[in-house]
Amino acid sequence: MQKNIDPSEKASQGSQRLRYIKLCIFFSGLSVFAQLYLFQPMLPMAAEQFKVSVGDTSLLVSSSTIGMALGLLLFAFKADSYSRKGLMVFSLISSALLTIISTWIPSLSLLITIGVLKGFVVSGVSAVALAYLTEEVSALVIPAAISMYLSGNTIGGMSGRILATLLAGEFGWRNAVLMIGIESFILGIIFWKLFPESKFFNPQKTDYHLKVKQMKFFLTNPYMLRLYVTAALLMGVFVSVYNYLTFRLEAYPFSLSHFIIAFIFLMYIFGVFGTMITGRLSKRFQMNDILKGSILFMLTGTVLLLSENIYIVIFGLALFTLSFFAAHTMASQMTALYAKRGKSSATSIYWLFYYFGSSILGSGTGYLLHAYSWNVFIAILIISIITALLLVTANVLPRERKKA
Repeated sequence: MQKNIDPSEKASQGSQRLRYIKLCIFFSGLSVFAQLYLFQPMLPMAAEQFKVSVGDTSLLVSSSTIGMALGLLLFAFKADSYSRKGLMVFSLISSALLTIISTWIPSLSLLITIGVLKGFVVSGVSAVALAYLTEEVSALVIPAAISMYLSGNTIGGMSGRILATLLAGEFGWRNAVLMIGIESFILGIIFWKLFPESKFFNPQKTDYHLKVKQMKFFLTNPYMLRLYVTAALLMGVFVSVYNYLTFRLEAYPFSLSHFIIAFIFLMYIFGVFGTMITGRLSKRFQMNDILKGSILFMLTGTVLLLSENIYIVIFGLALFTLSFFAAHTMASQMTALYAKRGKSSATSIYWLFYYFGSSILGSGTGYLLHAYSWNVFIAILIISIITALLLVTANVLPRERKKA
């Protein structure tokens, strides 16, 4: 629900309110994604600790994304019942405390359970962050604000993995989890103290009939549905590449060491450039054209991963990463801006598709790689990207936008 306030009061370029919003929204993305993926590079250590296979310990990562998907499903209905800031503060601080508690958990099954719970509570940030930005920030600077949030996501995902690897190697994996938990808790406190309260939104009692109507509208609206499926396909392809490229680089003809391969996550830096470039381009070009261009470059980067020349592979991965984050930034922005009402429902469904794509395609392509070859694996990814491109090409924004 929006308050009757003059739109000129929205956070504008150069205002202190906008500076605080951009800083804190960056910190929120940093915290969320550092915690979601921190176990990924430490799976072998956890496997040794618990005397189980690496496959079993992989649930430490997937449990958090499963929890995230479940939380987004709930918040698609309930997000508008809570203060935007209050929900995000609760999510950031409670998830950090769960990460800290994970340090002393002796059982793998209990650690996985905590992972599901952590993903569930942290989903509160993703459920309302984009809605908050489109409600509180002046239209001219919305792209820059969303880019700042997604840059935080990108750097959080990268730093969580790299920092966890370095800290675990020096101090052990449990101490690495503790340090990242403490860092996330501090970021949560800063967010609580500095993040501005909503001016254009009041919490409202959940009208389930209205919510179902809104969600039905978004899920049956061709424009939104194409964006959702595009997000699922692109995220699935992205996760697939970063999950399994390690196996490719370990094998002939590359035969790279584990230490060098660990720094593959530095490629996420190009993701930050992707979000920043998109923010600038959106002032000059149509959003759908930017999205199509980003997907085309992502397709090019994927094709280059077929090469047996390490330099071409590195260039391809950089182009692939930059283009994915540019496409994700634009698709999420288009989703938030299209929904005049029910913004939190619209963005929650976006993230729901995003994480289901990560889980389904990200896991399914691994079985294909195991059964066939790298070339077949890449061919499936190329088909997925082309499908996304066709969906976006067909996605022309209606002249008269129906309100949800």
